[in-house]
Amino acid sequence: MAEITAQLVKELRERTGAGMMECKKALIEANGDLAEAEVVLRKRGVAAAAKKSSRVTKQGLIGSFASADGRLGVLIEVNCESDFVARTDEFQAMAANLARQVAEHGPYPEGDAGVEHLHGQPYIADPSTTVARLISDSIAKIGENQGIPRLARLAVGENGGPATGGLGLYIHPGSQIGVLVEVSATKAETAAKAEFQELAKDIAMQVAAADPMFIRKEDVDPTVLEKEREIQRSRALAEGKPEKMVDRIVDGRMAKFYEEICLLEQPFIKENSMTVNQLVSQKGAALGDELGVPRFVRFKVGDKAGSDDSPADE
Repeated sequence: MAEITAQLVKELRERTGAGMMECKKALIEANGDLAEAEVVLRKRGVAAAAKKSSRVTKQGLIGSFASADGRLGVLIEVNCESDFVARTDEFQAMAANLARQVAEHGPYPEGDAGVEHLHGQPYIADPSTTVARLISDSIAKIGENQGIPRLARLAVGENGGPATGGLGLYIHPGSQIGVLVEVSATKAETAAKAEFQELAKDIAMQVAAADPMFIRKEDVDPTVLEKEREIQRSRALAEGKPEKMVDRIVDGRMAKFYEEICLLEQPFIKENSMTVNQLVSQKGAALGDELGVPRFVRFKVGDKAGSDDSPADE
């Protein structure tokens, strides 16, 4: 039997919002396995179907860039240790310059390789130093660790995406959350219209507020669906629901599950009587075009857990 420590109980409570004794019982049943204990709680209906996102453990901000034609956008997370440093003009200028650099010197490899590529480049605001050296010098000057855990660069027509359309950019006040959304169109002139640009911005705001994991139902991993259906079935039976009603109850709860994790299934934040998918269809009809949402990127400061982002010494 694994030791059930107070720290384990605390972590499970933070993940699920369940009570201390419920968490302890679930951990005992799961032999100390956090993920399995969460499933136990959800089967009992004690824990909500919450997304397992890491707690914010770092300060910093999301730098951004959007081209004037709406076809190129960048998000970059720049971390530091305190909110005080993140709010300084110097730190904010560095984040803005780095976003512009990614825009002008892309495309970049995906993931950590993109960050490493950026570290080795001459800094756009001072080519006499590299980005890695810039951050090292800033650490020495300010006395706080700083780093770049991730960046994203979306451009219409790149990486196999549709050649026509545009991007929506939304930065939440305080620059702690940033979103880029690509909206596709079949006609080149559509993206220049105010209604299209408003739609792209609205969908970016939707992603910021509702934090979807996928774009559409078809994108969800079948193993995730199977696990969720099993959880909901066990939960319904534990609640004493009649066997003949369980499948219908599970179907209803799965529809709610899709609403939580799939962008196009979510109620639109500005008019929750329609889904985002209905909104896109409605706007496409008004514009005389067929619109879609091929991809989005959402950054929240501190969400990239377990990263050591200080640049390597040169």
